Amino acid sequence: MYSLLFSTFLSRLDPEDAHHLAFAVIRRLPWLGLGRLVSLVTRPDPRLAVDALGLRFPSPFGVAAGFDKDGLAVLGLGELGFGHVEVGTITALAQPGNERPRLFRLVPDRALINRMGFNNGGADSAALRLAKLARRSRRPVLGVNIGKSRVTAVENATADYVRSARVLAPHADYLVVNVSSPNTPGLRGLQELDELAPLLEAVKAEAGETPLLVKIAPDLTDDAVERIAKLVVRLGLAGIIATNTTISREGLRSSAAAVEAAGAGGLSGAPLAKRSLEVLRLIRASVPAELCVISVGGVDTAADVQERLDAGATLVQGYSAFIYRGPLWARSINRGLARRLG
Repeated sequence: MYSLLFSTFLSRLDPEDAHHLAFAVIRRLPWLGLGRLVSLVTRPDPRLAVDALGLRFPSPFGVAAGFDKDGLAVLGLGELGFGHVEVGTITALAQPGNERPRLFRLVPDRALINRMGFNNGGADSAALRLAKLARRSRRPVLGVNIGKSRVTAVENATADYVRSARVLAPHADYLVVNVSSPNTPGLRGLQELDELAPLLEAVKAEAGETPLLVKIAPDLTDDAVERIAKLVVRLGLAGIIATNTTISREGLRSSAAAVEAAGAGGLSGAPLAKRSLEVLRLIRASVPAELCVISVGGVDTAADVQERLDAGATLVQGYSAFIYRGPLWARSINRGLARRLG
């Protein structure tokens, strides 16, 4: 039914407008009295629960940052069966992001290109909302992803991240430093070790007891991935999220004209699967078994999630396939994973 709705209606809408429409429905699930009813058919099998980061995740499968930028639909997403929701990316200062259009579908590739630019209401606004949410007993695990404010110079990035951590860490189950989006000028340069080490040390100090992870790009060289993995272990971080979107356009099925029309931005979805899995394996080979590694990028089916778990992922996240699979996507993943348990 959803595939028909997508092909006949949603695919004809501007991608960002379609996202806002679906998001509005998900956000209102708890308030329409539908949430508990929906959760009866979407609740993960208890056998899927994962203990990580000192937390209990109802399912290894969650929503990656980018879908819920301001923490407005966490409860609704949990009721759809996601074991955790990573909100953001949130910046210290509110910002509108890049000009529209800034989100594009590549349907033949089951992919998206985005240059959203960290559009969000800022850390202070989010903190008020997340503080109330954190007190709720019936909610998914809550991750908070933070990034650099666009107006902040790169040389002042650490102070910007630290301010966000100070405001948001008290309300997060785990905190993520995003230094890998291609849509904020200068951000990916923070992945260089001489920049990254002091940044992560400062944010970790501010985050206190809140587990801290770093999210990296798939476009790093293998050597760079391994060096960051070793840095994470040396600094005592809780984990790594791999990977963000890619600037590569190799191997796409979509026409060159469609890709060119979409323009710059990060590519996500199925074309990212191979590299994301490679990066996961590189990281797992470089870090202790107990380090939390969250794999994201190109995940579509329960078999994809299981492949990441078998390759050493502690948890798995998705986003782009949500647009193509619809609201019962997490339910489908969880049921597929449960069947594999016998």
